Amino acid sequence: MASAAIAVPASRAFGAPYHRLRGADPSSNPTHSALEFDSSDATLVAGFRWAKAQALAYAREDGSIGPWYEAALPGRNAFCMRDVSHMSTGAQFLGLGPRTLNMLRRFAANISASKRWCTWWEITRDGQPAPVDYVSDTNFWYDLPANFDVLDACYRQWLWTRNSAYLDEPFLNFYRRTVSDYVRTWDSDDNGLPAHQRADGHMGIGTYDEDLQNQIQTGGDLVAAQYAAYRDFAAIQQACAKPEIAAEYERRAENLRALYNEKWWDNSRHLYFAAIGEDRHFHPEIQNSTGRSTLELPLYYGIPEPGPKTDAVLNALEDRLKLDQDAIHGVVGGVEGRSYLPDIFYQYGRISAGYTALAAMMDPNLKRREYPEVSFTVIGNLGAGLMGIWPLAQGQAVETFPQLTGKTVWAALHHVPAGGNIISVRHHGQTETALSNESGPTLTWHAGFPGNSASLISDGQLARAQTRTRAGGITESFCVLEVAPGQTQVVRLSSAVRTHAQNRH
Repeated sequence: MASAAIAVPASRAFGAPYHRLRGADPSSNPTHSALEFDSSDATLVAGFRWAKAQALAYAREDGSIGPWYEAALPGRNAFCMRDVSHMSTGAQFLGLGPRTLNMLRRFAANISASKRWCTWWEITRDGQPAPVDYVSDTNFWYDLPANFDVLDACYRQWLWTRNSAYLDEPFLNFYRRTVSDYVRTWDSDDNGLPAHQRADGHMGIGTYDEDLQNQIQTGGDLVAAQYAAYRDFAAIQQACAKPEIAAEYERRAENLRALYNEKWWDNSRHLYFAAIGEDRHFHPEIQNSTGRSTLELPLYYGIPEPGPKTDAVLNALEDRLKLDQDAIHGVVGGVEGRSYLPDIFYQYGRISAGYTALAAMMDPNLKRREYPEVSFTVIGNLGAGLMGIWPLAQGQAVETFPQLTGKTVWAALHHVPAGGNIISVRHHGQTETALSNESGPTLTWHAGFPGNSASLISDGQLARAQTRTRAGGITESFCVLEVAPGQTQVVRLSSAVRTHAQNRH
């Protein structure tokens, strides 16, 4: 497909070269958030205060679309599909969920056949496609993981907010088109995977590593995002009382996951292949402008199978983190990719690496710290990662799972919006958690801790514990409690398993 060139600054790309950004001034924006964080750990407290102020400085009221927040290169007056998707959890903690809904709805509403079932990659404050990315419906910039990423973000936002708008139009049309027409349109090899062809140019890039557009047909991150979209679409269909469609997409998700873990695994290196190249062969690494290939996104979307394969990739990612720490103040670019690291390490129970990666994102000397994604994901990783607060699919329910290291004796996050509730959570190490239901209906609380315990202690009484295995092979013991409006419940481990939990570093 021939098209006129779109001049795209190098700084727009995922992992692009560094140049100095002019961030929003935290002192100039009146947007308020009730969210507060307290801790014995001064590093985390200072990092939270900076991130909250910086993120809120990107909240905007101008333009014609209503309240929104910047989620692109500062100064663009726009929000981008990848950035919004990744920033949405932090925005939810800050009480900006309605803005996220407004922005995601714009992406959903503008999917169309004329754009080959893409939507607008980047949208301005006036609800128009950003001119730096879009000339016409046959000439625009697009990364193929983006539709899947937005679908994944919409599902997570539905869990967090329980807003039925995410189960209505235009979202339902976007979900359906994404898992069907979008996949078929970009599947040039009839193998079930979207792929970039050279004739597509900057339309339909097969990875989020944008400077590799002419080297990659299908990146591992694209396959992983497609898997997440199928998985989440199945859950959405279940919530919409359509079990047959849900079962079909559960099957498709598991088939895609099996394909990735069988065909994409490079046994000689004990790592996954990075991509299928333009030569239609697997490539172990296709390096971008930062000089390294992306390991993080398949882990972020959860496609690697549990066990040795996941462990091998996590180990490689930790090794890379250690190298990065040696040059944290002088490293060139890559802040977008770095922002995924705390997500991943906390998701898989690598809490020491999670803390290191999170502290690095808070570091005042980090290059391009002003990029909006950094401050928003710091907030999201404090809440969902270190504090382990997450909404559950079953009704008005949340889980907590403390992921504090020895550097943090205690930590508390106050005034967290979760569905129809506002809650506060306080952890003492990995052995005691208090949850307050500040407002809203009675809340179901899954109070989890690392380790294998037959019972937990709830407000001084023994409570029968259940166990399960979390991502990363971490054993969790948990009990399920009902927390009435205005009530605070406290759960702790018994001394028999407390030592094990405290040593999980």
